[in-house]
Amino acid sequence: MWAFFFGMLVIISIIHWIYRWRNPRCNGKLPPGSMGLPLLGETLQFFAPNTSSDIPPFVKERMTRYGPIFRTSLVGRPVVVSTDPDLNYFIFQQEGRLFQSWYPDTFTEIFGRQNVGSLHGFMYKYLKNMVLNLFGPESLKRMLPEVEQTASDRLAQWSLQDAVEIKEATASMIFDLTAKKLISYDQDSSSENLRENFVAFIQGLISFPVDIPGTAYHRCLQGRKRAMRMLKDLLQQRRSKPRKHQSDFFDFVLEELQKEGTILTEAIALDLMFVLLFASFETTSLALTLAIKLLSEYPLVLKQLREEHEAILRNREKSSADLSWKEYKSMKYTFQVINETVRLANIVPGIFRRSLRDIRFKGYTIPAGWAVMVCPPAVHLNPEKYEDPLAFNPCRWEGQETNCASKHFMAFGGGMRFCVGTDFTKVQMAVFLHCLVTKYRWLPTKGGNIVRTPGLQFPSGYHVKIAEKDLKNLSI
Repeated sequence: MWAFFFGMLVIISIIHWIYRWRNPRCNGKLPPGSMGLPLLGETLQFFAPNTSSDIPPFVKERMTRYGPIFRTSLVGRPVVVSTDPDLNYFIFQQEGRLFQSWYPDTFTEIFGRQNVGSLHGFMYKYLKNMVLNLFGPESLKRMLPEVEQTASDRLAQWSLQDAVEIKEATASMIFDLTAKKLISYDQDSSSENLRENFVAFIQGLISFPVDIPGTAYHRCLQGRKRAMRMLKDLLQQRRSKPRKHQSDFFDFVLEELQKEGTILTEAIALDLMFVLLFASFETTSLALTLAIKLLSEYPLVLKQLREEHEAILRNREKSSADLSWKEYKSMKYTFQVINETVRLANIVPGIFRRSLRDIRFKGYTIPAGWAVMVCPPAVHLNPEKYEDPLAFNPCRWEGQETNCASKHFMAFGGGMRFCVGTDFTKVQMAVFLHCLVTKYRWLPTKGGNIVRTPGLQFPSGYHVKIAEKDLKNLSI
């Protein structure tokens, strides 16, 4: 008899728990939606691969069913998903007051608990200013000749090969340049390959978070551990042999660490270095790969882009001169091409925040402590804002500001957390495209198919044959 009552109590408790899971408490009206399975939520559906260039099926299906604001559960957390431009804008404007940056525990395990995305207030502003010391406009002006020389050298090497896989090639190019500026890292003189650890890390970055040997997520964590060990060793070597003059970001970090009363710690500095290395090359190489693919598919856009850059060469007093900052800033159509590329790329499928108190918006309540996911693809592919949204049409940016965030464009984030590396990304993309279209032609040979899981991937790569412009055997 007691066993029967105990069994009934367990069953009732489970039913009550499932009911509470599916119907969370709220001091108001929750957005519509489904919380999915207990604990698991709708995580599997969110990570399911798809080949659509449109709004991700996970989001689009729920927009159709529930509207632009809906609730779900991802990796064990209740989440409000926003595809509403007004709510997105409100979230970014209320950073630090009603919302703060937040990412799932799995994300902080990958990027470090002291990563810049997880810090708030004064510490975030302090680190942001540190990064601007490296990637601000004045630093980029000095860096421009080196970026151009790097792009020219790599393109010359690739033109001697039968074909080159653009995603891997551009990632290697950007990583080498960034690692040199950050930590004076030179692969040829190092006993370990730092980038190989980042490749292992990237392969599991946007994967189902199961830390079991053999899974992509486990390989990701192992790649992070190895990369962090290398960075820590490099920092210790630099400490033991300090330089007289500041020449890279490590020197700047060491100087900050030695200041009396500094708020910077070694752990924060290393996490920052890790994030900067990752963000600088992975996102930019994806954008460049998609840009070359789109230019191959839209010859009229390529023609207009090439005309802009050839005009820059014609207008020079000395044809052999390096690209100047004035010439770079004159690349209006190029910046339109870059904006249109990142609009379609949607490299960041979601931007996360956490509500600091109960928040009411358009009749719904977002409970305190809930995660909120702003969905850039739904904004960037909205047909009410962008006519024929899946078309590659840089001219749609004509007359518009191309270097800021808005309700309808958030490829580089928004609000006070607008990406501090945006200018660095645009310099690299614009200079690479300048070198490519003025000196070379290319022909796709294989690959180029896109999969989103939910982040952008080229599972088969994108292989192209590159040749100097005076060769006649290429059609692009």
